[in-house]
Amino acid sequence: MKIPHALFTRFTALILMLILGFSCQRIQKEASYDLLIKNATVVDGTGSAPYKAHVLVSGDTIAKIDRDTSVSYAANSTIDAQGLYLTPGFIDTHAHGDPLETPEFSNFLSMGVTTICLGQDGFSPEREDLAEWMQEVNDKKPGVNIAMFAGHNTLRMLSGVQYDSLPSSDGLAKMEQLLVKSFEAGCFGMTTGLEYNPGYYARSNELNRLAKVVGAKDGLIMSHMRNEDDAYVENSIRELLAQGVYCPVHVSHIKVVYGKGEERANQILQLLDSARRQGIKVTADFYPYTASYTGIAILFPDWAKKPHDYNNVLQTRRTELAEFLKNKIIQRNGPEATLIGSGPYKGKTLKQVAEELNKPFELALMEDIGPYGADGAYFIMDESLQEAFLKDQHVMVCSDGSPSMRHPRSFGTFARVLETYVAKKQLLTLEEAIHKMTGLSAQTIGIKDRGLIQTGYKADLLLFRLQEVKENATYENPLQEASGFSYVMVNGIVVKEDGQLNGERAGRMLQKRVL
Repeated sequence: MKIPHALFTRFTALILMLILGFSCQRIQKEASYDLLIKNATVVDGTGSAPYKAHVLVSGDTIAKIDRDTSVSYAANSTIDAQGLYLTPGFIDTHAHGDPLETPEFSNFLSMGVTTICLGQDGFSPEREDLAEWMQEVNDKKPGVNIAMFAGHNTLRMLSGVQYDSLPSSDGLAKMEQLLVKSFEAGCFGMTTGLEYNPGYYARSNELNRLAKVVGAKDGLIMSHMRNEDDAYVENSIRELLAQGVYCPVHVSHIKVVYGKGEERANQILQLLDSARRQGIKVTADFYPYTASYTGIAILFPDWAKKPHDYNNVLQTRRTELAEFLKNKIIQRNGPEATLIGSGPYKGKTLKQVAEELNKPFELALMEDIGPYGADGAYFIMDESLQEAFLKDQHVMVCSDGSPSMRHPRSFGTFARVLETYVAKKQLLTLEEAIHKMTGLSAQTIGIKDRGLIQTGYKADLLLFRLQEVKENATYENPLQEASGFSYVMVNGIVVKEDGQLNGERAGRMLQKRVL
């Protein structure tokens, strides 16, 4: 049958239009991608098994994930990730540092951390208007994303409560107002540092009242608890769980000082599990080292620390203080187990300092260092006990580190988890470890669009070979950056390529939406 010429012409034109339209649509679609990561082995942060895929990024967002790796895509730039793991950027749930002073945060980027949580241990910037501070940070262009928490100790100081053990009703109301204002600025919760002053003076009524505010704002309380020693840690946890009636609570850098063995860890974990069965949301984080790190004041009695006059204590209670410090140091595994991390004696143990000064270690600590003269690392934890915490499904990874802290956790934590606990000890599978450093952390903090490799999530991404990841930092040389992360991306921007940071700063302040 012969097709009329006019019909044939219209049919041909229609086919051509369809072809041209499809081609234009395909070109337009392909041109919208800024980055193609092809042939990657994706560990997506959920804890699920790895899979092969192409991942495409537009702007700061994951635009497409295609498990059919036979499909070709065009993008402005391409990374061939054959043989590499692609994971979300790590989220450090407990970190330190001043983004206005050291905005680069290269120590974190080098070990794969793309988001850090600041305002820890009860201390945040001493600003009533945190929104203003956050804008200053954004203007500085930090190297990593920052999730902010309001510090309870700082709230005490700003409100005028300061060192009062029983705040007035006006003082409590002012703390509540400041906390609400912190949430309005975009904070994700409140931290407490009850082992430090002035938080040490806080009692249950005050803590519970503030917990109600945190709960009303859908926030989280992270706590450096009142006492982490073996004999007191359960009581400290119970104090935190009482606040958990009003809001989710989180044990910062979970540990049992002087405790021994996996069985002891399981007793603590059972206490937390029991609380969960009663409806309390409680989680914890962990750093993979057996030495803690904090100010040397932790060794001194309360009556020798602020607001008390230390010079007066030296004059009136000298013998008592010397005896206290001697017993305290012996209890904490002796002067060789305290490594000075700052000040004129940094890099030396307390034993070495005492030998250098030719005096007993307690007098060196009392006379030559003092409660505010140094920070230190303290070798006081049991490895098998701490590793039991790491295996628990509700425990995630943190560094408790900073760009300047002389402790290997500041530069090595996340690399150490992969190198030691996945590759060497096989304590965790790779997907379990990644979940503890990404998806679990984001879920706990309340970050809605990071921590997973999913379409629509922000493109904070890492590429690496597991066998190449190295910690490098040691107690003797703690400021050595980790290696082995081939690519690091923050908000879709490549900030590390071929294993080298390129100087790009693509982080931003993350702000929680207020209820």
